[in-house]
Amino acid sequence: MSQFVDFKNKRIAFTREGNGPALVLLHGFLENKQMWKRFNDFLKEDFRIIAIDLPGFGESDVFGDCHTMDFMAEAVKAVLDQLDIKECVVAGHSMGGYTALAFGENYPEMLKGLCLFHSHASEDPEEVKQNRLRTIDIVNKDRTGFITHFIPDLFAPDNRAYFAAQIDELKKRAIEHPAQGIAAALAGMKERPSRVNFLSQTKAPVLFIAGKQDSRIPLNKVMAQAMLPQHAEMLILGQVGHMGWLEDEYNTIHNLRCFAYKALI
Repeated sequence: MSQFVDFKNKRIAFTREGNGPALVLLHGFLENKQMWKRFNDFLKEDFRIIAIDLPGFGESDVFGDCHTMDFMAEAVKAVLDQLDIKECVVAGHSMGGYTALAFGENYPEMLKGLCLFHSHASEDPEEVKQNRLRTIDIVNKDRTGFITHFIPDLFAPDNRAYFAAQIDELKKRAIEHPAQGIAAALAGMKERPSRVNFLSQTKAPVLFIAGKQDSRIPLNKVMAQAMLPQHAEMLILGQVGHMGWLEDEYNTIHNLRCFAYKALI
């Protein structure tokens, strides 16, 4: 069942399950905390799992026209403060990874480990920034049409038929998000700074999870950034696109559990 924290006169939703050291799970763009249900089921025996609806998604409120990654990280901090959590491993999928990086840079004393799940630390190049602006216009005109075409492309081509039911469910969940929340996230991603220097300087271990067939996050970019932290681990998934948490559920859960256990215990 969802719980809520008051944040800037509105609400952020989250779930908390299990006992032990804290593992924070942050969803990606067009997703919500429900994406982590299977992870919760497998990991709650070892960890206290906190899954958060980032601003504008799921049961969390929309706060404005631009939700920066630092703003989202501040919302995460508000949840952890309410739960009196002083240190944690943070795992973020895609946009959730951008938020996790902002959290680690802004609150380094709390970060015991970082998992970039189909994510990276670079800022958007100018072409991508312009694409995000165009996407905001598309979302405001035809949110449902955008979602219908966007989500299947996140999967490796050979996986789309196999995961057809899951893709339909992801579409249904995404359509529930307000257009303003989707647009605010796009604007926030457009404005995010590079956090490559943070990767080079952090003392926290970093786990990179990447798909060989990820059309959103090029594998070579992730591999180059995996060379930066003092301690880095990498899981490269062969027949996987951008949705390894579904496309290779077993290996992603297993590797995240091992990484978090070493970082926290």
